[in-house]
Amino acid sequence: MKSITIKGSERESVGKKATKAVRDAGMVPCVIYGGSQPVHFAADERAFKKLVYTPNAHTVVIDLNGKTTDAILQDIQFDPVSDKILHIDFFQLDEKKEIIMEVPVKIAGTSPGVLLGGDLRLNLRRLKVKALPKNLPDFVEANISELQMGNKLYVTKIEAVNFKLMHPDNTVVCQVKISRAAMKAAQEAAKAAKAPAKGKKK
Repeated sequence: MKSITIKGSERESVGKKATKAVRDAGMVPCVIYGGSQPVHFAADERAFKKLVYTPNAHTVVIDLNGKTTDAILQDIQFDPVSDKILHIDFFQLDEKKEIIMEVPVKIAGTSPGVLLGGDLRLNLRRLKVKALPKNLPDFVEANISELQMGNKLYVTKIEAVNFKLMHPDNTVVCQVKISRAAMKAAQEAAKAAKAPAKGKKK
């Protein structure tokens, strides 16, 4: 999985007053959990754009004055009015311990059902995976090559190499629904088949 480096500086004071001062300076207060003790730091708000405002998944290298820590974004709080980032929690990675993380779903292949006029519906845009940090995938591939009209692709059909999908077997990733146009065409074809041929004697 690709990583993004966030440069920041450790915070000694973490009270409300100090936190407000950090935000007023255009910085985001953050904390890293998972180590021997939480590490509080602040970083420029602009440094998080590629991490937060993207559909892609990334691990994070947090650089605090030359000391680096590998982590993942665990939780983020936004201001309900301005939508500015208020606070971010990170979780420190251990190369020997598996981690659970959400990664995007990428559609592959061409569905026969879609070619016949069906609508492809992506039920889940992200899936939870469990893996060692080195095995975390950038995305999970959903192959729709065998999906006919009305078929569903379950999570059990997703190929998982070196990682485990953390969803029940009956979880639907995507499906090909019969479109209104296809349904109308099918109804008209059925009516035409039932209708007596012109000129045919009763």
